[in-house]
Amino acid sequence: MEMRQVEHAVAVVDAGGFTAAADEVGITQPALSQSVAALERDLGVALFHRLPRHVALTPAGEAFLGPARQLLRAADAAREAAAQVAGVRAGRLDLVSLPTLAVDPLADLVGRFRAASPGVVVRISAPDARSAVLDQVHSGQAELGLAEVTGDEAVLAGLDTRPVASQEVLLVAPPGTRLARTRRVPRRRLGELDLVSTPVGTSTRGLLDDAAAAAGVEPRVVVETAHREALAPLVVAGAGAALLAAPQARQAEAGGAVVARLDPPLRRHVGFVHRTGALSPAAAAFLALAPSPTPAG
Repeated sequence: MEMRQVEHAVAVVDAGGFTAAADEVGITQPALSQSVAALERDLGVALFHRLPRHVALTPAGEAFLGPARQLLRAADAAREAAAQVAGVRAGRLDLVSLPTLAVDPLADLVGRFRAASPGVVVRISAPDARSAVLDQVHSGQAELGLAEVTGDEAVLAGLDTRPVASQEVLLVAPPGTRLARTRRVPRRRLGELDLVSTPVGTSTRGLLDDAAAAAGVEPRVVVETAHREALAPLVVAGAGAALLAAPQARQAEAGGAVVARLDPPLRRHVGFVHRTGALSPAAAAFLALAPSPTPAG
């Protein structure tokens, strides 16, 4: 079994087929097919069902995929470590982040990392659900994940955590909405307001549902959208109120929205997750730039 063959097999999964995978890795489709077939002969099992219009993993292929991703990640780390010793700052860093965290705090960290390590290519994916972030890191698709950290990461996915921020989640209401003069709104009012939010299962909706449940009320979501970037504009346009992390809430406030704190306050704790063990030089350098969370005020 050769590392290149493993890379080709994983590429078929990620690209959804042999032709697209060949384009991705830069070889011809027959050459890639031969490479995967040779790997299957070495392993003594078929990894793919080759169907007329697509390919699908066999049970053996399903079992092979996770360790294969981890093997490729370890190989990348070894190459980067050797390159760093040789004074060559090169390689790739794969990150996965919740969309609401991709702007703040991730964008600033990526900018500073690229300034310090211009030879490293950074790839960022942004699934909607926290569970998807944990899954991508656990499976080896990404080396670092940025998500809400709740202390269950080690139990759920065998991951270590590095807390970086504690963000307050604020109530953002349409322009002209009358809220308490103190701008502190009891959580029970979440059952009285028309709300806009993302679908059930997303991290933003989870914050709303958990806050409402803690207050013993049922949130009244009147606009549901998968486009997180549309939440603040929808509030400003008068569609309803929303719960947004402080950075996004302040942007909405600049557009005329009314912003208030919940009582009791609602916070989300943010951090990086990674597999237990040594990080690649690029990932270690990236984490070194990350701040420590400031105490809640």
